[in-house]
Amino acid sequence: MSDEVRDTHGKPINRTAMMMVLLIGVFSVMLMQTALGTALPTLMKAFNVNASTVQWLTTIFLMANGIMVPVSAFLTTRIPTKRLYMSALALFTVGTLVAFLTPTSAFWLLMVARVLQAMAVGILMPLMQVVLLSIFDPSSRGKAMGLGGLVIGMAPAIGPTLSGWILEKDHTILGFTLENSWRSIFGIVLPVVIAVMIASLFLFHDVLPTQKVSLNVRSLIESTLGFGSVLYGFAMVATDGWGSAKVIIPLIVGFVVLIEFMWHQLQMDKPFLDMSVFKSKQFTITTILVSLAMMAMIGVEMVLPIYMQNIRGLSPLKSGLTLLPGALMMGIVSPIAGSFYDKHGAKRLATTGFIILIIGTVPLFFLTADTPTLYITSLYTLRMFGIAMTMMPLTASAMGALSPKTAAQGTAANNTMRQVASSLGTAVLASVMQSVTENNMPKSSLKGQDPLAFGQKALDATLNGFHASFLLAAAFAVAALLVTFFLHSGKVETPAKEAS
Repeated sequence: MSDEVRDTHGKPINRTAMMMVLLIGVFSVMLMQTALGTALPTLMKAFNVNASTVQWLTTIFLMANGIMVPVSAFLTTRIPTKRLYMSALALFTVGTLVAFLTPTSAFWLLMVARVLQAMAVGILMPLMQVVLLSIFDPSSRGKAMGLGGLVIGMAPAIGPTLSGWILEKDHTILGFTLENSWRSIFGIVLPVVIAVMIASLFLFHDVLPTQKVSLNVRSLIESTLGFGSVLYGFAMVATDGWGSAKVIIPLIVGFVVLIEFMWHQLQMDKPFLDMSVFKSKQFTITTILVSLAMMAMIGVEMVLPIYMQNIRGLSPLKSGLTLLPGALMMGIVSPIAGSFYDKHGAKRLATTGFIILIIGTVPLFFLTADTPTLYITSLYTLRMFGIAMTMMPLTASAMGALSPKTAAQGTAANNTMRQVASSLGTAVLASVMQSVTENNMPKSSLKGQDPLAFGQKALDATLNGFHASFLLAAAFAVAALLVTFFLHSGKVETPAKEAS
């Protein structure tokens, strides 16, 4: 692989070095997307807040992240690549430092810190993808996206395990003691991100062309309100249910504003988020498939730890370790799948990947209170194998259907759909699990008459809830498999002539 690549100023760049700085930086940042999941009980005690309040640390992160993704297209077009990358890392550093230093009497400050972190992630994730596309030629695009899969797939999956390991006991690393504290979750990534920022000064380059586009305030407001409302509505489903005004009103407002937003973008000469990318059939189909894959993946990633901790009685660390091989599998397979895409295209990979995903998901429907953890680990690892075969090749195929000049807009649109799909998948699976459990719960009168029978029936009801959510995840994978038949056979050729 040749490194004869030049930046926008005509200077040669070391592609390998720049790629490493990019991947390590974004990986460190994306760890924070899921790292607090395991630590929520610890944070409840530390800040003296209830479960619904502490959950906002996750909810507000997803909302801020989702709002920033569409904005990333404008920022990528307007701000030089190096400055944008380092600014996003600096924003993340500030947010993480604030979180690390937050006094336990100021929970609101921890939420502010999470918003700053999420804004950085919302910029960096799409930026990473469009930068990888720009420094690799079309023949190696799959390999580039496969490397991106190391970050997008592994970091969120490793996050809960890492925080569980930190919270288990004090650890000594290179002579330094990492305390068994929620602050250490933030503290452990700070030196890494700061080191990446220093390295970026010398190794990162401006590789994306910029133009002086003005920020359309109306589009920004519509995008923020629309996506923010939709993500908020989906986030509230798990606690309030689909019939709650806290869910219905934000969803209605969000979708109405988004319809107006999309219509407005189609009328603009220089849109804030270019909706014309969806005129490409291949881009639209692959984006739908990526969204379905995310719905199948994220929902189960949320439900399985609940099953293992509430039903099997595993500790957060042990439940994280049970799922860790799956994350590692995704990291191993993603680059291999990317290389396969470069030769054969996405259709065969996606079809095979979704079949494997179905095979790995359907048996979850039969989990019991005594299912061995090895069985769960095997199924989850098989699922992540299937996801790895689909996610990055499909993303590469989506980007391959667009010209380089629309790559930033396409990446933003693809990531926005992925973020909304993740929230929708989580909301739907959580609500299905909750409603099925509640509908099958025994009458409270049985508790006094026969406590053992009540306990068994309550356990069965809870398991029915889990089974229903797993079956729905399998349905997402089946729907995706059917859509793969509409994919272009072979590799998509990038319309490069439109670019220059």
